[in-house]
Amino acid sequence: MKTTTLPLRNLMNRSPLRRAFFLIPLALGCFALSPAPNAFGVDPPPDGGYPGDNTAEGTDALFSLTGGTENTALGADALYYNAGGIGNTAVGHSTLLSNTSGNDNTAIGVLALFSNTLGSHNTASGDFALYSNTSGDDNTADGHFALFHNTAGPKNTATGHGALYGNTTGEANTANGANALFKNTTGGNNTASGFNALLHITVGSGNIALGASAGTNLRTGNKNIDIGNAGVTDESNTIRIGNVANQSATFIAGISGATVAGGVGVI
Repeated sequence: MKTTTLPLRNLMNRSPLRRAFFLIPLALGCFALSPAPNAFGVDPPPDGGYPGDNTAEGTDALFSLTGGTENTALGADALYYNAGGIGNTAVGHSTLLSNTSGNDNTAIGVLALFSNTLGSHNTASGDFALYSNTSGDDNTADGHFALFHNTAGPKNTATGHGALYGNTTGEANTANGANALFKNTTGGNNTASGFNALLHITVGSGNIALGASAGTNLRTGNKNIDIGNAGVTDESNTIRIGNVANQSATFIAGISGATVAGGVGVI
């Protein structure tokens, strides 16, 4: 009786294991030839990064940069003249355009901090905010035309359309509300809260006005407190609360029955 024996070569040719051994090197070769994955999470990867941790996007943004670091310019001509300034952020057309060596300024809005050259630690948010500032430091302007004319005045805070609009060198003023301290030029340490508060004062200092149009009659007076009252032109060292046309009674806790010599009792 004859026994049929299959050739070993035929068995290997038909073996799935042999085919697997053949496919593994082929797969590895294909993987090696495939392009490397993108290192960024987005495609195309972000651009605009430059030496010194500077970022610029937009026509001529950071155009004049030579040695400044950690600046961010987003928008046409943003930080155009900046050469050595450090840590500035400009977002919007021509923001911080004139800055050369000022540091740590933030400008958001068309032409915000446009004229700034040396001023540092300023924050301008809104079109034309702190537009004229050149060397003033530590100012905050939030609103269209806020602190528009300020050139060198430091430590001012303006919140609202046209707040501290006319201020040039006045310092340490606080204006909260549209047109608050609108005409102030050189007066300092004034506080105005409310629409048109201390609207007309120009050089007075140390005044406090609270309420819409509070202290609006003042022009040059000093150290007045006007709460809900328009005040009187050029007076100083005066407190005015309320308006006879609107208020007819006053209640202040803690002073009833406490009459001083020569004073009038409060019931």
